[in-house]
Amino acid sequence: MHPTLTALASIVPASTSHPQVIWLYVGFVALVLIFLALDLGVFHKHAHVVRPKEAITWTIVWVVCAMIFNVGVYFIYENHVLGIGLDVQQLGGPPRNVDGLEAAKLFFTGYIVEKSLSMDNVFVIAMIFAYFGVPAVYQHRVLFWGILGALVMRGLMIGVGAALIAKFSWIVYVFGGFLILSALKMAVIKSENVDPNRNPAVRLVRKLIPVTPHYDGQKFFTQWNGRRAATPLFLALVLVEFTDLIFAVDSIPAIFAITADPFIVFTSNVFAILGLRALYFCLANLISAFRYLKPALILVLAFVGVKMLLVHTEYKIPNTVSLLVIITLLGVAVLASWLIPAKPGEEEELPGPEGILDPAAMFRRDPVPSPEAPTPDPGVKSQD
Repeated sequence: MHPTLTALASIVPASTSHPQVIWLYVGFVALVLIFLALDLGVFHKHAHVVRPKEAITWTIVWVVCAMIFNVGVYFIYENHVLGIGLDVQQLGGPPRNVDGLEAAKLFFTGYIVEKSLSMDNVFVIAMIFAYFGVPAVYQHRVLFWGILGALVMRGLMIGVGAALIAKFSWIVYVFGGFLILSALKMAVIKSENVDPNRNPAVRLVRKLIPVTPHYDGQKFFTQWNGRRAATPLFLALVLVEFTDLIFAVDSIPAIFAITADPFIVFTSNVFAILGLRALYFCLANLISAFRYLKPALILVLAFVGVKMLLVHTEYKIPNTVSLLVIITLLGVAVLASWLIPAKPGEEEELPGPEGILDPAAMFRRDPVPSPEAPTPDPGVKSQD
């Protein structure tokens, strides 16, 4: 069975008394696989540089798809198709039924949270591509396979999270405290002196297989000196996967602060990730324009962490209030970045690796110079 389906099959019995709901997960995963097949096999069959106009168009397409799906969420919960929405696990109380309007609101709030936190991911991906000098024409390929892997990893992590919440009510305090610590870490740790080559995942790859100093088109693997070897494009893919895994540790508890319904958590997470590629190509060249986004993301993480800590108290924060607070924080950050000009020489406060690409960076005093970017080598022999 597909790893994501395995994770979903394991959590449905733990999160609802209606195991037939798993067929909704199967249908959703099938829909996502169709989207991905059309994306790679039809719309991006040939490698090309994604221009801003195309990126904006695809960003709009994915947002519209998410909103159309949210309309579907309303109807399937309103009619409790296959038992969805019945006896749903709650963070602050016993299981209860969830109607269509509440489910749609939860999906939208979760989608906004995941979309906003994925902005941090966009900036780190930009640093990865810049460090390895990934040609623009091949960046979509790395992001496609990176996001496919991210969907599997997040499916498994959501499965584990839903099972833990269903079995241990106190785990919400662990998640809430972790989110607050993540916000503090993002606020304190700087992204200086980062060397992606010192990342443990990259070092492991280099130990297991030779890595060529040159690109070989859009190949992840090739023949080099008579041996099968990975290309720098594969190293970039490994780092994209690694960073998404680390970011998922923050973003998944954040959405569980909105709802414990695994279907809402999974589907809103997936739609946010599906739009990540287009979002990257929209924002990669506009990083310096979002000077106040990092403080906003720090506040969002801290807010959802506090929301999770208060879930069993009389001060529990309603989801409608959560949605308004999150949208306000992000809106103020964007407006402030647009309206307040940067002072000459002012250092941009942007989301950075914060030790993700290079965990030891915070302890290093001397800046690490970036190596020369790998270049295409006509002498490298391709191998499918």
